[in-house]
Amino acid sequence: MENAAYIGLSRQLTLRRELDIVANNIANTDTTGFKVEQLLTSTEVGLRARNIAVDGGVRFVLDNGIGRDFGQGELSQTGRTLDFAIEGEGAFFTVQDAAGEAYTRDGAFTIDPEGRLVTAGGLAVLGDGAEIVLDPAQGEPTVGADGIITQNGLPVGRLGVVRFENLAVLQKGGDDLYRNVANEAPVDAPDARIRQGMLEGSNVNPLLEITSLIEIQRAYERVTRMIESASDLSKRAVERLGRPS
Repeated sequence: MENAAYIGLSRQLTLRRELDIVANNIANTDTTGFKVEQLLTSTEVGLRARNIAVDGGVRFVLDNGIGRDFGQGELSQTGRTLDFAIEGEGAFFTVQDAAGEAYTRDGAFTIDPEGRLVTAGGLAVLGDGAEIVLDPAQGEPTVGADGIITQNGLPVGRLGVVRFENLAVLQKGGDDLYRNVANEAPVDAPDARIRQGMLEGSNVNPLLEITSLIEIQRAYERVTRMIESASDLSKRAVERLGRPS
């Protein structure tokens, strides 16, 4: 196979991966707290498909992982007492499941039969390292911008918000959760403000993502034509060389 075909195929592989990512962004346009993603690419120098003795390598396109934009999404009023939004980039609520602590921007919480504040998926929401337990008999909870929870005028806990110095340590999991894969200790985010009765929307811009879909499709078609042209050129060259003189 020609060098141009190898290079083209490497680019097509990353374009297919990029297409999946953009499609996922569009599918999560209305997902609470979702953060838009994009493919990171780099170049990798490899040996030529032929003429290996010739100096210089061939530069292939390499999938270098996923980048995530943790920018603020738009806050919308819900009026629901147990809906919370974080105003401040790079900060997260902390929740607990069987695998340990996880982090989320989705503040659509509820109360389970034991009185614990939990996510829509039933995971306990943590405050100051412990589960938050509310007493329904004490009335609706009120949460200030600093996260202090009060019932019947008395403080009963704190809805903590944390952040990481390096957001790259967070790996995406299911149910709009992130996990700390580097065991980096989170720190309090006192500058982030909690808004009760509100939720943070996705920071996906549908218009930009649809434009990206069109650009990816066109790029894939251009690379396909390049591979076909290189193959046709090689075929004609072989036919001419193979003709008897």
